[in-house]
Amino acid sequence: MERLTGIGVSPGVAVGRAVVLAQPSEVVRFPIPPERVDRELAAIEHAVEQSRRQLQDIRARLASGPARDMAPLFDAQLLMLDDPLLVGRARQIVRDERVNAAWAVHRAYEEVRQHFTAMEDPYLRERETDIADVSGRLRMNLRHRGVGLRELLSEIDGPSILVADELTASLAAQLDWTRVQGFATDAGSRTYHTAILARSLKVPAVVGLHDLSSRIAAGTPIVLDGTTGEVAVDPEPSAIDAARRRATRSRRGAARAPSVQAPVSTADGVRIRIDANIELVEDLPFLQEFGAEGIGLYRSEFLLSGRTLESATEDVQYHAYCSLVEQVAPRPVTIRTFDLDERHTGLGRAPERSRARPGLRGLRLGLAHPEVLGTQLRALVRASARGPLRIMFPFVTGVEEMRQARAIFEGICHDLGAAPVPLGAMIETPAAALISDMLAREVDFFTIGTNDLIQYTLAVDRTDDRLSDLYEPLHPAVLRLIRVVSRAARRHRVPVSLCGEMASDPAMVGLLVGLGLTAFSMTPGAIPLVRRVIEELRVEEVRRLARHALRLSTAAEVEQYLFDALAASTGESSRR
Repeated sequence: MERLTGIGVSPGVAVGRAVVLAQPSEVVRFPIPPERVDRELAAIEHAVEQSRRQLQDIRARLASGPARDMAPLFDAQLLMLDDPLLVGRARQIVRDERVNAAWAVHRAYEEVRQHFTAMEDPYLRERETDIADVSGRLRMNLRHRGVGLRELLSEIDGPSILVADELTASLAAQLDWTRVQGFATDAGSRTYHTAILARSLKVPAVVGLHDLSSRIAAGTPIVLDGTTGEVAVDPEPSAIDAARRRATRSRRGAARAPSVQAPVSTADGVRIRIDANIELVEDLPFLQEFGAEGIGLYRSEFLLSGRTLESATEDVQYHAYCSLVEQVAPRPVTIRTFDLDERHTGLGRAPERSRARPGLRGLRLGLAHPEVLGTQLRALVRASARGPLRIMFPFVTGVEEMRQARAIFEGICHDLGAAPVPLGAMIETPAAALISDMLAREVDFFTIGTNDLIQYTLAVDRTDDRLSDLYEPLHPAVLRLIRVVSRAARRHRVPVSLCGEMASDPAMVGLLVGLGLTAFSMTPGAIPLVRRVIEELRVEEVRRLARHALRLSTAAEVEQYLFDALAASTGESSRR
């Protein structure tokens, strides 16, 4: 047994087996029983074959286009799918260590990467990027078997303790706290964002454990005391039994989600709408489970997973949209048209130097290739006869783009003799936000996509680890742009919602309501906790909070102000 002492940030005792979250790679490591080994191995085989088809499609498209010289690069990636050092090693890790497939692929990649980075030959060292691409593709295809961390945890036998290098509030909001009994993180403090949430949920938590997440094996028994800050790793059975007796049923019950079937309102009666973001039709059962009022964002590009753009014919898309709309009806479905860029479609030349820059993407790409946009719009208009449906265009930057898209749409409605459906724009760029009063005259609704809005406002690639500290949702510029859009929508009586990670973050919901937003769309697992936060809000109070936050100069000041406000609401001193 090993005893560690960290910082107890949320009182209570929790007992369970370790589930380890490697945040930078977004891979969860958990143990599997012997009877599940064959299932995980089969998942690897399926991911390999799916990756092979995807790479073959990419190579074929390149070979027939202007970038044909780049096609042989994918021959090397295809060979890597048969390399025993990567896939073969992943299979061995599943068999020997009895862990989930996605983690095994990640571990195998890390081992191979170390070999490549040690090579003296610069050319060979650069081939590590191909290994990273292949392993990332395999993990993506493995990940699409489920819908996220919450569902992965639902496959684990017995209660668990989440061990992570860091746990963000938006990720914490997605967890099923009836299975996750508590959490322990390498970083953090008492005023740590997620620590404050843990106290409000009465979830035992210990932070500041340094390197625990990199040392502990998945499945190791843990006893965690959020009062004293003590964590016992692999304790004796007698200690586990004693800890279980100390862990009261009332504390675990407090973490259970309340009934989520009724519409949600603030404490002073302001109605707030909560929809769900989904990627796959398999996600639909979670709408009912978590009480989503509809689908606020369906990412239609996931229809293309494992198939070429050419194979996604009008009829193929039509049947997929019909299935979606019929299963959700009478609740509404908002479907975003393909949010792709030319590097992922083979529709145009994609010079290497364009990688870090916004290029031909989203609605821009659709307007540049009206046959693709037209095919999708025809399928959507046809499917709208099956239930309430809205169409949303991604990456809108100007009024002329919306006018062109609407002209195509109206022509299709005329040809099909169909009634128009609501058309909306995603506000994801500063340009769209700043002319939202003009765009409001061209659309039926807005959706603020905060992930890209933050990225383009702050000139930060959110996938670049070197710049991750600069990706600040609470940056004053971002908050002011959200307020601009909210005010423009209210003046023109255009419905507006907000999606993205900010919507899933319970600590930011009050601020967003204070900025005038009353509709959100988020990952389904985040809904119960966000509902709970909303039900305790009073609109006049959060308006005052928002007004004060907008006067602050830095993201750090805004963050501390929100932390203090949330800590005060959970009975904590704002000056700890």
